[in-house]
Amino acid sequence: MVIEDNPDNMDLVTEILEDEDYTVEGFDRARPALARLQSGGIDLILMDISLPDLNGLEATRLIRQDQRICHIPVLALTAHAMANDERDCLDAGCDAYLTKPIDDEMLLQRIAFYLEANHA
Repeated sequence: MVIEDNPDNMDLVTEILEDEDYTVEGFDRARPALARLQSGGIDLILMDISLPDLNGLEATRLIRQDQRICHIPVLALTAHAMANDERDCLDAGCDAYLTKPIDDEMLLQRIAFYLEANHA
């Protein structure tokens, strides 16, 4: 699942993932994505931090509080690149912190790592 409100970033991430045969569900707001998570079948979340309805940190905290979905890896994908931004993301419950512009190889490596760890 990709939660990203910038259409260009959504298109880029979706293209990168689909080129590697990942199935992508995209949402431009956190609340509908959180509702979709309740249905199951999501293995990993790429979470933008600056979202219009509920920021990515708040959304991640809600995910971590829900026993049904708290196991899903959440990777912060953000343009915020200050030293305290990474700490804030990790403190909120994100498993990893990736900055934009997106490094395709790093993104794919992190996704593979967390999917493998989550299915081990």
